[in-house]
Amino acid sequence: MVLKSFAYEALPMRVRFGSGSVSVLAEEIAHLGLRRVLVVCSPGQVRTGELVGAALGELSAGILAEARMHVPLSVANRARDRAAELGADGCVVVGGGSAIGLGKAVALEHGLPVVAVPTTYAGSEMTTVWGLTGDGVKRTGKDPRVLPASVLYDPDLTVGLPVPVSVTSGINAMAHAVEALYAPDASPIVSLLAEEGTQEMVAALPAIVRNPRDVEARTRALYGAWLCGACLGATTMSLHHKLCHVLGGTLDLPHSPTHAVVLPHALAYNQAAAPAAAEALSRALGEPDPARALWDLAGRLEAPRSLADLGMREADIEPIAERVVANPYANPAPITREGVVRLLRHAWAGQAPASDC
Repeated sequence: MVLKSFAYEALPMRVRFGSGSVSVLAEEIAHLGLRRVLVVCSPGQVRTGELVGAALGELSAGILAEARMHVPLSVANRARDRAAELGADGCVVVGGGSAIGLGKAVALEHGLPVVAVPTTYAGSEMTTVWGLTGDGVKRTGKDPRVLPASVLYDPDLTVGLPVPVSVTSGINAMAHAVEALYAPDASPIVSLLAEEGTQEMVAALPAIVRNPRDVEARTRALYGAWLCGACLGATTMSLHHKLCHVLGGTLDLPHSPTHAVVLPHALAYNQAAAPAAAEALSRALGEPDPARALWDLAGRLEAPRSLADLGMREADIEPIAERVVANPYANPAPITREGVVRLLRHAWAGQAPASDC
């Protein structure tokens, strides 16, 4: 193998992985020198948030169960005010991308360290990326202040994750790996993480569908999510993530189901222009056409495959395409308005991915 020049920057964080890891959360908080942390979660994760708050005892400043998809500015402002009011010196975020995103918003404003306890496979805990949505537009950026200082991966906390959420969250994780393989700042290190992360997720998700309480499958999925999230944190994302950010921020479509629908189509758009990435994904998926393999896998797992089913109108296709192509960004295949419109039409209708976009 001939290696090209590359750069790789390891992000500074601690990771605790394994069944029962949440039991050492207070120890992790003390290790970071924190004394009063705000527990952040979504309304649907209140019970888990209360469990974490009880485990922290006097270290807990309180629980804020207001996290929402795409981190609306109004919610972020309330969280920032609450953290300041309670005199919190850190945040413990419990849940998926919504909770972690809200914790990052607090960190961005107040510089408070974040400890993440992921209960889905979204991967945001591995990145310096933040996102805030206001006036129908989702803005994203990167800032080292929002990177969690510590991440605790406890598969036991994912056993109750509903199967449909597990599936779409897992496909969302694979999207990070897919785009990392053809990113402009890809490296051999990240490519190894991406291929193994995809393999683990592809193996785990069907087992979770068969038996949601299969701890071994949950452990493999969470391990795969960690690797895929690390890819997201180390590289620049391309067309797939741009599409999902615009669809989510503009139309308020559900985050991980949108990723599940769009991924095969975005990969089909790019895979001819990224042969090394396609080869790695073929190995991971065990199929010669990775885009079609992902679409077929979504069908077998009963994941959504149509943007129309998620609430997008056909009349939204052209305006979304305009927004996507308005700002140039790195992508293996040239991004054209006509190509993005064709991609969106296939994804909207629930058709199989086409490589002629």
